[in-house]
Amino acid sequence: MSLQAPEFFAELCLPFHNSTVVDNTYFAAPIPGAPLRLRIDFTRTIHADTYGGLRLAVVHPDRGEIDAVALSFLDHGTFHRRDEATNTRPNTKQHGTFDTYHRPGRPPWEGAVTTGLRDAIEQYTAVWFPGAWTASAPSRAAARTEPTSPAVPVTRSGTRAR
Repeated sequence: MSLQAPEFFAELCLPFHNSTVVDNTYFAAPIPGAPLRLRIDFTRTIHADTYGGLRLAVVHPDRGEIDAVALSFLDHGTFHRRDEATNTRPNTKQHGTFDTYHRPGRPPWEGAVTTGLRDAIEQYTAVWFPGAWTASAPSRAAARTEPTSPAVPVTRSGTRAR
């Protein structure tokens, strides 16, 4: 069964415009024209068809993989609410993971809260792709329009203020 990876990566709201999802892998060129690329895959667990996190890798076209980090769903609270609501016990196959078996019409990662993962991805990409996150991200302030008043010109006077 499909992991519905495009929908999962869309849920993460990654800001990179030069990106695509192929099969279950996210690829991005966070800095246009730079040789480094970002690849994000789902990490498998010891259980068949069960995934426990994401693996981020920085890839160079000539040198291959330069760096990688694994981000577990458990460490980033991705399924904390779901596991708490379903009373899923720690140290079980379902705790902090998802598998390919799911209800029809629902994603296998149903109940995921991706905020912690997104924050970790932002921190990691800030090291390898400085400025790419803010350059690609839409401005949150742009969503709000506040009235502006004309700026008062600053003039210096001959007297000192105390």
